[in-house]
Amino acid sequence: MPLYTLILPQSAKNHLLNIRQSFFYPYLYDKIVWKSTTHKEVFIFMVKEILLLGNEDLYKKSSPVERKDIDLIKQTISNLHDTLMDFREKYNAGRAIAAPQIGVFKRLIYMYIEKPIVFINPILNFTDKEMMVVVDDCMSFPNLLVKVRRFKNCTVTYRDMEFKENSIKFQGDLSELIQHEYDHLDGILATMRALDNKSFYLK
Repeated sequence: MPLYTLILPQSAKNHLLNIRQSFFYPYLYDKIVWKSTTHKEVFIFMVKEILLLGNEDLYKKSSPVERKDIDLIKQTISNLHDTLMDFREKYNAGRAIAAPQIGVFKRLIYMYIEKPIVFINPILNFTDKEMMVVVDDCMSFPNLLVKVRRFKNCTVTYRDMEFKENSIKFQGDLSELIQHEYDHLDGILATMRALDNKSFYLK
């Protein structure tokens, strides 16, 4: 069942018409109301504070999402979207975010590249042992880069918003990306996977 009425200013209409048809918004909102106003308080988007390096909560292991939790995590998914978009606007970077980064310790990843994808209870499998060395960044330490080693290819099996099982194969930078986000679910940061103590760079 939809949870909210989304009230947005008329000025946002053209920019957000495509988003209202995106992956998760139909699950969240019964209707979208456009009002001719410039007051920011009409937005019900929720940009959450991102936990930063040094926050001990980032090292917590997240628990699985159960089927009965689906309605409860819809707002979390909306918050993940809004927080990712806000980060992208500030830093011109950011393709995915894990729920623990906004203090929600559930096994949930939100990715938005060409379209939004919600990964519920993802499981990673590596089809071969080919590795690659990459310079990794993170929304939890936006001014730091870390050189790490990742699998070049992987398959992620996950549940969607209808709790149906799906799988996607990733290669190269997207394989690195999903591994990075998956690590957050286990309380692992890229800094903990650094190749050595000389693998850190300031942006």
